[in-house]
Amino acid sequence: MLAFTHDRWVFPLPPSNRFPQEKYRLVRERVEGLPGVEVREAPPITWDDALRVHDAEWVRRIRHGLLTRREEAALGLSWSPELATRTLHATGSTVAATRAALEAGVAAALGGGTHHAHRAVGRGYCLVNDIAVAIELMRSDGLIGKCLILDLDVHQGDGNADCFADDEAVTVVSLHGAQNYPFVRVPGDIDVDVPDRTGDDGYLTLLDATLARLDAYGPFDLAFLLAGADPWEGDRLGRLALTVSGLEERDRRAIHWIRDRDIPLVVTLAGGYGEPIETTADIQARAVGLAADRA
Repeated sequence: MLAFTHDRWVFPLPPSNRFPQEKYRLVRERVEGLPGVEVREAPPITWDDALRVHDAEWVRRIRHGLLTRREEAALGLSWSPELATRTLHATGSTVAATRAALEAGVAAALGGGTHHAHRAVGRGYCLVNDIAVAIELMRSDGLIGKCLILDLDVHQGDGNADCFADDEAVTVVSLHGAQNYPFVRVPGDIDVDVPDRTGDDGYLTLLDATLARLDAYGPFDLAFLLAGADPWEGDRLGRLALTVSGLEERDRRAIHWIRDRDIPLVVTLAGGYGEPIETTADIQARAVGLAADRA
């Protein structure tokens, strides 16, 4: 199985910023040790690729560093040329993983899942919506019809819902903390609000019930799994109280549901802000390993 990395491209961050830039290197190092997985770097997307999804003014602003202080505050990141470059490479990893999954059945992007990026604005560390760009590029090549986005990050995928509003060919599913960011939601096709402190058993019950609904939306030509580690009990931004073993079972059930239907699968990492960050990297590398086991 191929996994695509972009962690060589970094950008300046103040010590107080909570964005876990180190996580991507740690995940890549762990994935490099997995049997049957080959890690590669992918080419970046172009700004014209971003325009397939995003408003031209938003792309111009992130390309040339024209963000306002309010926009930077919504992102949680200060603009820099390095941030713009990293965004292109990170999105390119998801695009490359998508092409690889369509050829081989499964692949991973060791990042991605930028599900708070709307068509005309970015939020929550997300400037460009990588999955939306990948879908539009595959559509332009005539490679896919119906797609599934299964978002298991602790935060609702408002950007995915915005990018595919009224698009019947893309089913946007999100299981997320009921009391967590974003506090203004964009409805997707299936939204499941998970109460704080739900824990493993309650969460897995909700996941099983959600998976049972998905056949009614298919069949799918492609699926994306956002395997966010932030529902973990040690995460700074998640409050769902899942254990490491509970997250592993979550990923196993989601991956098996998709692969049992012979749907090409792209695994992305989405969020993960745990303490220690090494445990977050372990959780997300294990998700990649589970996908490789089902390759």
